[in-house]
Amino acid sequence: MEPVVTVGLDGSPASLTAARWAADEAEKRKLTLRLLHAWPLLVPESARLPSEVDQNYWAKRLVHTAQAELQARHPGLTVVGSLVAEDAHEALLRAATEAEMLVLGSRGMEAVESYFMGDVSLPVVARAERPVVLVRAEPADDEHAFAPPARVVVALKLHTPGDGLLDFAFHTAAARGAPLVAVHGRSVPLHARMPWGADHAVTEEMTKDARTSLSDALRPWQEKYPQVEVTESIRLASPAKAVVRAAEGASLLVVGRRAHRRGTGHHLGPIAQAAIHHGRCPVAVVPHD
Repeated sequence: MEPVVTVGLDGSPASLTAARWAADEAEKRKLTLRLLHAWPLLVPESARLPSEVDQNYWAKRLVHTAQAELQARHPGLTVVGSLVAEDAHEALLRAATEAEMLVLGSRGMEAVESYFMGDVSLPVVARAERPVVLVRAEPADDEHAFAPPARVVVALKLHTPGDGLLDFAFHTAAARGAPLVAVHGRSVPLHARMPWGADHAVTEEMTKDARTSLSDALRPWQEKYPQVEVTESIRLASPAKAVVRAAEGASLLVVGRRAHRRGTGHHLGPIAQAAIHHGRCPVAVVPHD
């Protein structure tokens, strides 16, 4: 199957913002953009019907309107529409297996919900086999909203950096011509906390150890993507807070989640949860071993 970037459409402002972001990303990656609208009550296509009796009319109009707008903004981009008569949750999970990435709208600090008229996004993010990008709607969205090549930020746990996570982050930065910031947060242990601040000797040793591990994790990817300018950031704070703060002003925040074996529970860790609910920029959640 031809590689695609798939975006879920439900007609909400968040999903339309996500579609614009996905079109921009698909163009940078030289991929096809697929606009997916899923709803169980869609009916099989039949002979051409007048709009007043076509039960799929509004679904078609939603997709065609978005397709026309995105095609006008990106004349060289291939944009295809797709109507699926299926529960949105299952349709999105299937779409994720067939795409380079799945893009969904997000409500930011509110509960991430209401995609395709149902609360499906978090289960999709937690179960998808490929990266899922959440894009929040902004009040003043325009066609230049994602133009600047602002930095890409990737959050790393040094004991399990994840090849899939780093590959996605470096590939995205390379496609955008953007710098990459690799951030690692590490809390200062209780025994090193003093009334006047943290024990300097302990924090210095923590920072040195983390910087060595971070450099080792990044080195193979810097060799693979020599065109990407990389900055290492060690922050002595809770990992979730460190990541959200590091992503201020970024064009994309990339976080990982452990891929789950079939039959196990599906959940997101504290870093991914913090990024989704408090991050101001688009957030990519990448499954890795």
